[in-house]
Amino acid sequence: MLNFPYEVMRERQDALERLELRIRWGPYDIHVLRIHLTQFPPGRIVGFHKHAEYEFHFIPQGKGKVIIVDKEYALRPGMFYLTGPDVMHYQEADSIEAMDELCLHIDIIERTAQSGCDDTYSYDDWEAAEARDCIEKLRTLPLFPTADLHQAMPRFLEAYQACVENFVGSYTTIKQNVVQILLRAVRAYDTANEQKQFPTRDMKAYRYRLAMEYMYANYDGTITLEDVADKLNLSSRHIQRLFKELHHGQTFSRILEDIRLAAVCRELLGSEQSVEKIAKLAGFAGGNYLHAVFRKKFGVTPSEYRKNSHHKQTI
Repeated sequence: MLNFPYEVMRERQDALERLELRIRWGPYDIHVLRIHLTQFPPGRIVGFHKHAEYEFHFIPQGKGKVIIVDKEYALRPGMFYLTGPDVMHYQEADSIEAMDELCLHIDIIERTAQSGCDDTYSYDDWEAAEARDCIEKLRTLPLFPTADLHQAMPRFLEAYQACVENFVGSYTTIKQNVVQILLRAVRAYDTANEQKQFPTRDMKAYRYRLAMEYMYANYDGTITLEDVADKLNLSSRHIQRLFKELHHGQTFSRILEDIRLAAVCRELLGSEQSVEKIAKLAGFAGGNYLHAVFRKKFGVTPSEYRKNSHHKQTI
């Protein structure tokens, strides 16, 4: 794939793993066991296995599937999932397309649980509270993939660049990025759980309304299905499905044509402008094309429609 931002991480795949990374965060010691970019070739299978530590799996590119315990989930770019200690999981790349994975393996140890050690006064209370909240949520995160809504993946690249460039403060930067991966992963699941409270139908109706508003506001110019899709940050195929589902099975082109014809009808009744000018104002290529479309829709020409309407008003 062109412009794959993580491609540079293949140059020194073990760069971060050579570091002895131990992060003191609140009352916890976080030991980074592995952090790297790997690739599953097409059709590659990693059978059921488990780890003694936490493993974060981020998918920046490609597709495949994962089975966590006994449930199967599709994986696509922008998703991630967490497997905690002793969680059985199975991974498989798509049969045609390779799947890349950014992996982070960590071991989490609470210091106060070690030989009665209590260093409560060695860390900031606010930071400790956030660390506890994050780690407690990590231990209870649901076992299914979700979207990387808060951009944890770029933190892998930042950590790698800090390691390779070895600038002043690079070691601290790496540790900060690891903590950010944990925090952003937890936030992603929090957001995903909140979104589940809203029915899918409402979201479809909302997007449909935005699409229609955009078309009504721009019908008089050159407007394409791709324009609407870009405006809503969706694919053209998604928008087309949305229209067919919520607009009586009609396509984008048909809906746009109806909007323009409605505007033509208003102008024919409310002004004395020529048919050619009305056609251009409504977004049609010209009077001849409007003539054909109008007649097909209403059974009369634009001029006949105007004449008949004026005749009815005088009766």
